[in-house]
Amino acid sequence: MKLLNTLAVGFSLAAAPLLAEGHASGDAEAGAKVFAKCKACHSIVADDDTIIERGGRIGPNLYGVYTRQAGAVEDFRYGDSIVEAGVAGLMWNEADFVSYLADPKDFLAEYLDDSKARSKMAFKVTDEEDAADVWTYLVSVGPEVEADAEAETEASN
Repeated sequence: MKLLNTLAVGFSLAAAPLLAEGHASGDAEAGAKVFAKCKACHSIVADDDTIIERGGRIGPNLYGVYTRQAGAVEDFRYGDSIVEAGVAGLMWNEADFVSYLADPKDFLAEYLDDSKARSKMAFKVTDEEDAADVWTYLVSVGPEVEADAEAETEASN
C-alpha cells in the first residue's frame, strides 16, 4: 500500500505541469523549492495520511487548499479574522492566495473591510511569481490533480 501511495504522489508530481494548468499559472517545480520556507509551519498530508511534505504544525495542512474555505481545516485553531473571512465567503483561489501571502494582515483587513483584522501568519512571500509558484505546487499535489489524473487514465483505457 505504501508503494502505491508513493507511486501516486510521484505520478502527481510528474504530471503536475499538465494537470495544474487549469487551476494555476506558476511553476510547480519552482514552487516546491519556495515551499521549503513554508515547511517551518505547514505540512502537506493527503487525506489518506500520505505525507507529501513533512513540516511544522503551527500552520494548517495545505493539502487540498484549492477552493477550500479559508479557516476551515478541521482540528486546526485559526485566528478569528481568517475564520471570519471564510464564513464571509473566502474560498482559496490563486489570486487571493497570492495576495494573502504578500501581506496576510493587509489582505484580511481589506477582505473584511476591517482595519483591526489580524493574521496569525507573520511570514510573507512578497515576490508575486514565487507566491504563484507555491500555489501551483500546492494545486499540483492536491486532490484536484489526483482526480484529473484518474479521469485521464480512465478515458485512455
